[in-house]
Amino acid sequence: MNQTWWSFLRGLVRRRLEGRHDLQKIIGNTAFLFADQIVRMGVGLVVGVWVARYLGPARYGQLNYSVAFVALFSAVAPLGLNDIVVRNIVRDPASKEKVLGTAFVLKLMGGMAAVGLTLIGAIIVRPSDRLTQWLVGIIAVGTIFQAFDAIDYWFQSQVQSKYTVYARNSAFLLLSIVKIFLIIVKAPLIAFAWAGLAEIAVGSLGLIVVYEANGNSLTSWRASLRSAKALLRDSWPLIFSGIVIMIYLRIDQVMLGQMVGDGEVGIYSAAVRLSEVWYFIPMAVVPSFFPSIVEAKDVSDELFYQRLQKLYNMMALVAYLVAVPVTFLSGWVVDILFGPAYRKAGSMLAVLIWAGLFVNLGVARSSFLTTMNWTRIHLMSVFLGSLINVALNFLLIPYYGGMGAAIASCVAYWAAAHGACFVYKPMYKTGWMLTKAMIYPKVW
Repeated sequence: MNQTWWSFLRGLVRRRLEGRHDLQKIIGNTAFLFADQIVRMGVGLVVGVWVARYLGPARYGQLNYSVAFVALFSAVAPLGLNDIVVRNIVRDPASKEKVLGTAFVLKLMGGMAAVGLTLIGAIIVRPSDRLTQWLVGIIAVGTIFQAFDAIDYWFQSQVQSKYTVYARNSAFLLLSIVKIFLIIVKAPLIAFAWAGLAEIAVGSLGLIVVYEANGNSLTSWRASLRSAKALLRDSWPLIFSGIVIMIYLRIDQVMLGQMVGDGEVGIYSAAVRLSEVWYFIPMAVVPSFFPSIVEAKDVSDELFYQRLQKLYNMMALVAYLVAVPVTFLSGWVVDILFGPAYRKAGSMLAVLIWAGLFVNLGVARSSFLTTMNWTRIHLMSVFLGSLINVALNFLLIPYYGGMGAAIASCVAYWAAAHGACFVYKPMYKTGWMLTKAMIYPKVW
């Protein structure tokens, strides 16, 4: 009987995919991205929990405070080029070498600027905390290596993200082993910051290897001032968007550290880790669908919005499948994984997990905004979310600590992804499409 059902399902899937080569390519690419993120989710969660238990809430909080602090400034490094570069290569494949070379140089300069700003900020905010300054400095250097993400953009444009998976997963698994070794030998806190930097560096080297192995060459890249101006002209709103996004993604941990203490940051970070572990889903699905959405826009508006609605529905459905069970099991999950020292994180997780709904929809909506070249609207949306997050953190953290930060984050994520759509008239249709997805996320 089971074999009959399995044969029926295989036949059904085969018939639906037969002759639909673009869809087959999307599914294959998404499968590799899922495989990458599932490995990261599983191994990263195990190693992350082990690190959290070893360091304890205070030191774990200090490490996460430093990571969050760097994130506020490292948003400068990507320069909002990701989707812009992918879009340009999809539309004009012949411009590959010029676009990638220009993106690399721009991102390299952005990374160096981010390191300088981060170090200055750490000295100003915590002038007498030398350990935190070192942690911030080591972690910040990793932003320079983000210049090699230009290679990833190429593979995204070709819907061949499996090569990025090979490179980054190898680095991730290697450095996960290193972190376990650091725990066994009872290494100091700063060693884990060095391990994080090494993972980024090794991952970048892996990207170079797979790019060259596929018949490409970094030496053929060429930067162009004209191309740089064109890229920045389209991406400058996304630069500010990236900064603002990081503010409303990470300002909670920084404000908790400044207003309550690193111990509360450690407990809150445990809840954040468990809630964000699911964010790999939109990050894996949306990049695979993005090229087909760009192409659909060139065919007809009807096909364009049809594909967008299906993407929104899919992202909402996935969010519900995660959020509902985690809400009821959050206390038990935290207690089992992190232990009694982190017990307060259970109630925070029950709130934070619902932010995933708006994260999923926000990532999907970015495909629409980038295709339409409405990057300024994206900036407006995340700016609204950032303002709300900072304001609510100031109001709630003094009274509720980490729970206040969790509530502020959920409200801010909703405002940026959904609420902002009803502030600007051209976005009304998108707002109702997102509403429809939240109410009735029909995928098929």
